[in-house]
Amino acid sequence: MTGPTVPRATEAEPAAGWAPTPALGRAVLLTGLLLVAGVLLGRVDLIVLAAPFALGTAYALRRRPTALPQVWITQGDDGPLVEGGEVTAAVTVGNPDTIDYDLVVMRSRVSPWLRIDRAGFAHDQAVDDAPPSAAAVTGATAPTNGTGRSGADRPFVTSVPVGAAVDLELAGNALRWGRHPIGPAGARVATAGGLLVSRAVITEPTLVRVYPRTEPFEAVEAMPRAAGLVGAHHSRRPGEGGELAGVRVFAPGDRLRRIDWRVSLRARQLHVAATLSDRDAEVVVLLDVLAEAGRSGGVGGAASVLDTTVRATAAIAEHYLHRGDRVSLLEYGPAARRLRPAAGRRQYLTVLEWLLDVRVHASAHEPYDQVFGPQLLSSDALVVVLTPLLDERSAQMLARLARGGRFVVAVDTLPTDLASPKDQGWAEVAYRLWRLDREIMIGQLREHGVPVVRWAGAGSLDQVLRDVARLATAPRVGGR
Repeated sequence: MTGPTVPRATEAEPAAGWAPTPALGRAVLLTGLLLVAGVLLGRVDLIVLAAPFALGTAYALRRRPTALPQVWITQGDDGPLVEGGEVTAAVTVGNPDTIDYDLVVMRSRVSPWLRIDRAGFAHDQAVDDAPPSAAAVTGATAPTNGTGRSGADRPFVTSVPVGAAVDLELAGNALRWGRHPIGPAGARVATAGGLLVSRAVITEPTLVRVYPRTEPFEAVEAMPRAAGLVGAHHSRRPGEGGELAGVRVFAPGDRLRRIDWRVSLRARQLHVAATLSDRDAEVVVLLDVLAEAGRSGGVGGAASVLDTTVRATAAIAEHYLHRGDRVSLLEYGPAARRLRPAAGRRQYLTVLEWLLDVRVHASAHEPYDQVFGPQLLSSDALVVVLTPLLDERSAQMLARLARGGRFVVAVDTLPTDLASPKDQGWAEVAYRLWRLDREIMIGQLREHGVPVVRWAGAGSLDQVLRDVARLATAPRVGGR
């Protein structure tokens, strides 16, 4: 299908976008010197010698460019991109002019988390296939070499004929989740035999969405309190479920298929089997974004606190949403972002999109009052808190949630291989004291009834969920 035609520049535009090269200056200067010297000295041979330079320059400039090159960036149509997956993109330069571009120098920046292994030019395509944004180019300086570790951050040279476009294809792997830019990309063109050069044409970067890789995760069916109407968890309320709750006398409205004939014949009165209802549950995943530790090595490398938090959140959400439960997300930080509870695959895709914008926000203020409230955290919800426990406010928040009657599970996201400081002096001693203080804080949280477990993928929360469910079904003492 033919796309919109790229608008061509008018005849009044060339002077604004094109400039003579040093080669044109040298040709004009040499021709002028030979002509002046031939006239002053009366030597015809100098005038004859200047003629090829004058004719060659005039022939090269017989057709001047009337439009600047068009540059745009496109992404590959390979579906959702996950960490470790292959990313493809193309930086395209188009020639909407009436003359050929003799030389095109292209360059593009790429995020260091996109490792470009292959970069090269593809076959030409019609300029009419360019998107409408290809015409919206602005002048700027050429992009400089950044700190990216990509093979695309270097100049590429080609030529573009009239009415065609050339793709610089980029292919590689996405190393980490997030929104990673490809670009800005720029191009400069030389034409008229290298006598005219265009200003640098820069296009805005495009963001590549890389979703976190969900680690394998499974959890037991135990849930402290299932409060929905239908679902996969056994509740303590009578209803149409699959777990037997006892036998009682037949009452109006009971189904005939529930009649227990053995008990009815023995008691000489109709009795029915009572069952417990199966209900869904709400899971609130709380992300502690007050502090960061460790260094991210991308997929397959070391994981920072933020990496573990995001990947664990995606795995937990995928597990419970697949079971039909409702999942909501909260950030414990100054931004206080929130994703409303919902169920289904659409909610899972929304969760992945929401996680792309997770950032660490250090704050000196207590964000608890602005983040939590009875309208945000249901009393029946299971609250899974992903926290490195690096800030004392995080421990205080967990204790307050437990005292408020919430079912809380704290998941420790601090890397196990966190290196100790190598400085001389008291740095190592201070590090050991900090470790001891953190262990004491974890012990105090457990005394307050907050289980703290380390994230280890599948089965990380099994024993904890069993304990929380057992405590939720235990009889309450003193009316509490």
